[in-house]
Amino acid sequence: MTQAITVMWFEQDLRLCDNPALTAALSESHIMPIFILDEESAGMHQQGYASRWWLHQSLSQLNKRLNGQLNFYKGDANSVIDDLTKRLNISKVYWNRRYEPWRISRDTKIKKTLIDRGIKVASFNGTLLNEPWTILKKDQTPYKVFTPYHRKIVQTGKEPNTVSSAILPNAMVCDEQAILLEKLSLLPKHGWDNKFHEHWKPGEAEAHSKLQRFLNKGLTNYKDGRDFPALKSTSTLSPHLHFGEISPRQISSCLLSVSDDNNREHFTRELHWREFSYYLLYHWPDLPRNNLKKAFDHFPWKSDPTNLMLWQKGLTGYPLVDAGMRELWQTGFMHNRVRMITASFLVKNLLIDWRLGAQWFWDCLVDADLASNSASWQWVAGSGTDASPYFRIFNPITQGEKFDPDGAYTKQYLPELKDLPTKYLYRPWEAPSEVLKNANITLGETYPLPIVDIKATRERALNAYKQALQTFNSYSSQI
Repeated sequence: MTQAITVMWFEQDLRLCDNPALTAALSESHIMPIFILDEESAGMHQQGYASRWWLHQSLSQLNKRLNGQLNFYKGDANSVIDDLTKRLNISKVYWNRRYEPWRISRDTKIKKTLIDRGIKVASFNGTLLNEPWTILKKDQTPYKVFTPYHRKIVQTGKEPNTVSSAILPNAMVCDEQAILLEKLSLLPKHGWDNKFHEHWKPGEAEAHSKLQRFLNKGLTNYKDGRDFPALKSTSTLSPHLHFGEISPRQISSCLLSVSDDNNREHFTRELHWREFSYYLLYHWPDLPRNNLKKAFDHFPWKSDPTNLMLWQKGLTGYPLVDAGMRELWQTGFMHNRVRMITASFLVKNLLIDWRLGAQWFWDCLVDADLASNSASWQWVAGSGTDASPYFRIFNPITQGEKFDPDGAYTKQYLPELKDLPTKYLYRPWEAPSEVLKNANITLGETYPLPIVDIKATRERALNAYKQALQTFNSYSSQI
């Protein structure tokens, strides 16, 4: 009789340390680590190009740490695991829980099938500080607003209990029918991702190094500096967190040693915002597709492929918006303050549906996360449960003057404006012809004229919202 095998199924927990499922599997003698690229179950939520690049690099790093014994598969996870259990003597299957609706549905079916066949199944919390169903109001309904949710977490929060390290099992099982990592075909064929290596180093080791660098240098100015894109005051840990190369518990544990209470609390609050996004996705699984505020179902979005394309390419004529969109294209990332500004410009100044913006970010961000991406776009659009008021419309001119006052960030991604005096940087159309000539700028040629008028489109957006609200109220009153 062959030795019983315990399957350790990696997915969004690509690390060895503080990995509850792996820790449980380590008590078994023969472990089979697997990864399944399940694009069939993902449907419309298949990973975008940038995050596929990151996934390939992260899996490569994890495989090295597992001495090249990570088994790769491609296809419907239910079918893959069913095949494994029929071919091999598998007695247990462990994984860390996932919270995307399609993954919950899939994993529930897999768990039932395995249990019915007498195979032990166990799932663990390796992704969040708090499970979404544990933080509820007194009436046992979920929170819709972040502040009371955050207050509840702080009141009931426990000191994180992390696993300091992971010990590799003595015996790992390799399946001769597993495929090579390259056969997953994660890397884009057009080479757009080649430049990402200049900006990112995926993997568990780099995630921890980056955390320590941030705690040593970036956190001290986090509260005030996090809104200034030219400063190095943010952690840029989001892609590492998304792919589970580091856990929020590990970050929280490291934060306990920080004496700077003010900045530590603000950074912890951002960790809780990430948790809240997963919380919303769990309790409102339609978050990626449907407006949570039904009044927005009547919003008069414009079909405008030309302006959508100009926004995507960073050719709107508004320098801070364009700088952000070009940072996204060149690095697979965008500073959070600039994300809000570019998103606001799309949905409010261009009146283009937030779902089209979310899709572009999904394709271009290395940290593309279904929960955070969906919740953030609904927040900016005003359609979410805890959304920015619709009348809050970010002005890219004043935002640039306030948060990139010397133009360091903007000029980095718009080198064609590098010689334009800061006075005119965020409104180049107001610069005298002599100033533009000295800066080698010809508006409409070397840099575009504004595609819309900020003041006029702000009023248009407010009127559109009023119209949608009136339509919704009228419709509701007739039900």
